[in-house]
Amino acid sequence: MYADIKAIGERIERESGFVTTLLSEIDKVIVGQRYMIERLLIGLLADGHVLIEGVPGLAKTLAVRTLSRAIDTTFQRIQFTPDLLPADLIGTLVYNPETGGFTTKRGPIFANIILADEINRAPAKVQSALLEAMQERQVTIGDETHKLDSPFLVLATQNPIEQEGTYPLPEAQVDRFMLKLRVTYPTREEELEIMDRMAGGTEPVASAVVTPDRILQARSLVTDVYVDEKIKKYILDIVFATREPSEFGLDLADLIAYGASPRASIYLSIAARAHAFLQRRAYVTPEDIKAIAMDVLRHRVIVTYEAEAEELTSEDVVQRILDNVEVP
Repeated sequence: MYADIKAIGERIERESGFVTTLLSEIDKVIVGQRYMIERLLIGLLADGHVLIEGVPGLAKTLAVRTLSRAIDTTFQRIQFTPDLLPADLIGTLVYNPETGGFTTKRGPIFANIILADEINRAPAKVQSALLEAMQERQVTIGDETHKLDSPFLVLATQNPIEQEGTYPLPEAQVDRFMLKLRVTYPTREEELEIMDRMAGGTEPVASAVVTPDRILQARSLVTDVYVDEKIKKYILDIVFATREPSEFGLDLADLIAYGASPRASIYLSIAARAHAFLQRRAYVTPEDIKAIAMDVLRHRVIVTYEAEAEELTSEDVVQRILDNVEVP
């Protein structure tokens, strides 16, 4: 087993060089926000969609657009608005009066990387139109089902739901996102550099430095990263603690309305592998789990009204679980 892990580690060392190149290219445009950039790469390597939440002006859209430019692939930015229709997203059938038949007009969803900008400013029927594409990697137009190209990744931005003109995403939609990120303000030093860069008149632009084939090769290597049985048990303990907290000595039952689904266990394992890959490691450690657990769980743990009355969020609940579940 150790020989296999060593062999995987050597392959990772050889084939992960593109990560440094990709990060360097992104750094030409984005100042700071390393947490967000690394999580976007984890989503890309783990084949999982990412939801990014933050107030306007924190470079969410710019980060996604820069990542897509640094990868030589197709990209579509879809601005979600209250009057957007599902057909505007996935496409529709167009009647041809000359032939008396219908032809398929594909929508912007047929791209490798989709930026769903301000996804929660569109009503639920449009948000739900993404469900099939995100889960099955296909869309249905009329009677025909169309496969989407690989890689296919939805990177969505949303404004905090307390803001004007926002619609909360349905739970089924939110659960399709592997990660939900919370983006915060930059530091004073970072904001000074942002001012100098962006006020200079010429906005920096990233160049394509990585091919989609390189990403797909890295994905196959990520799946080979070793996860020990103790680590798997640790993942299950964390997820089950969101459902039956009393079994783990946690007094959280009155604060949790719904715990995390089995999809959380799957995504936590896959995302931890990708996190280990970014650290150039061939095996997953408890630190990988802790590093990524909040991003996997914050949108999958639904708190009760009692928790809201005490001004406790799902993040507070997840943090208590991570602090108290025994680490192998």
